[in-house]
Amino acid sequence: KKIWDIFPRDEAEKRFTVVKWVFENGQTRIIEVRVPRPDGDRFYVTTAKPILDDESQVASVICISKDITDRKLAEEALVRMAQYDGLTDLPNRALFSDRLQHAISEAVRNKTRLALLFIDLDHFKTVNDTCGHAAGDLLIQAVALRLQSNVRKSDTVGRLAGDEFVVVLPDIEGDSFAMAVADKIRDSLSQPFDLNEYQSHAISASIGVAIYPDHGLTEIELTRSADNAMYGAKSSGRNQVRLFQSTSSILLR
Repeated sequence: KKIWDIFPRDEAEKRFTVVKWVFENGQTRIIEVRVPRPDGDRFYVTTAKPILDDESQVASVICISKDITDRKLAEEALVRMAQYDGLTDLPNRALFSDRLQHAISEAVRNKTRLALLFIDLDHFKTVNDTCGHAAGDLLIQAVALRLQSNVRKSDTVGRLAGDEFVVVLPDIEGDSFAMAVADKIRDSLSQPFDLNEYQSHAISASIGVAIYPDHGLTEIELTRSADNAMYGAKSSGRNQVRLFQSTSSILLR
């Protein structure tokens, strides 16, 4: 069979180019290739080695492939573990930081505004203490799903740790849009959660909002502002949304 009969066209072209190079240069080449399959992609490391004739000319090229799918999947899993929260599959602190920095760079380039929301669940420790950590984990997962359902596809939801979540809203028209989204999230999280075999739970959330460039020009400044606004909401009775101000956090919802 020809190489195009066995592999997808892009992979066949890649292999053909390597074999052609080995024929022309008389040297061994090693490449990694991906072969799509209905039951999942397979990955191979292929060694293309020249076979020389009596005159030291390349008479043929032999290709030997070794299946490295397990290794590649393990590598991908390690990369994902380093970037995503294991419980919710949301971006973790490191990946969210990268996303926020990218959003700020885009805002600078396009002269647009963005909002950063800091979300902290109220009295989450009570759920763990009364129902156990299994129930707490289910609640965290349910909160993550609700957060994602209340934002745009262009927005990013992340989990920092414990019951702390963050949302970046790029390219917003104004403060009112960010506050409306934050209030929508606060209202959604106040609805009872059905935790399967555990009893339903009603919680609330305190949310701090910071706007670029008004409340910070860098990731650190913007994060500090949103965090301070969130703590202002906490100290004022919880289940509130606050917009950061340089002197104090003003309750808007």
